[in-house]
Amino acid sequence: MVNRVTNFLLPLCGVAAAGMLWWVASVRVPDLPSPIQTWQEGKLYLLEPFAKRGEMDQGLGRLAYYSLIRVGQGFLLGALIGTPLGFILGVSKTAHRMFDPVMQVLRPISPLAWLPLGLILFQKSEPAALFAIAICSMWPTVLNTMQGVRAIPQDYWNVAKVLRLSHLTTFTKIVLPATLPYMFTGFRLSLGIAWLVIVASEMLTGTPGVGGFLWQEYNSLIYAHILLAILTIGLVGFLLDKMMGIAEARLRSV
Repeated sequence: MVNRVTNFLLPLCGVAAAGMLWWVASVRVPDLPSPIQTWQEGKLYLLEPFAKRGEMDQGLGRLAYYSLIRVGQGFLLGALIGTPLGFILGVSKTAHRMFDPVMQVLRPISPLAWLPLGLILFQKSEPAALFAIAICSMWPTVLNTMQGVRAIPQDYWNVAKVLRLSHLTTFTKIVLPATLPYMFTGFRLSLGIAWLVIVASEMLTGTPGVGGFLWQEYNSLIYAHILLAILTIGLVGFLLDKMMGIAEARLRSV
């Protein structure tokens, strides 16, 4: 009982402390809205979260929905590419030596650099955003899947050889179960990166979403709405991470 109360009160105290720091900063910085001012100027977007008054003048629930759809599509595309690639690099030392330099060069590239290339390739903002999300978010999946395959004990491989298991049976009965925890850790990290990339993509392309809304309000110098968008981005990212964490914990407990 004490632990439950503590687990509830400590985060609450942290939020209160962050709110106090925000209020103090708003007193010292004239253009920074206070928490109360942010609520007063942005409550319409929260109280009517799915209202649509214009292309960018929409509730934050609807804008977050647009962003999540793009994130889901880009994340799935990255997972579909990254997971098989991770298995190949984990099983084959030759493939790893061949593609590791390429992977190490591509992995640190910013999404702000990939997006213009996507616009050149696809000529439209939507597929360009999906391209940037997929290529930026796939690397944690690749690396963790590869690490999971390499962590399989050699005894497992020896048993597969002794029993003369087919490649498909070896994969489904040995490789996949042993690698799943590593894969979900990669998926969790990839989803977080995907959410970061979509915000940057929407800001650059001006498409409807939380990032596009933030950039529009910045151009309009409506600082309260900027803070509201930042809080929404953080809250949605927190919820996505928690959901993937719960899924990962349940998988590990099976």
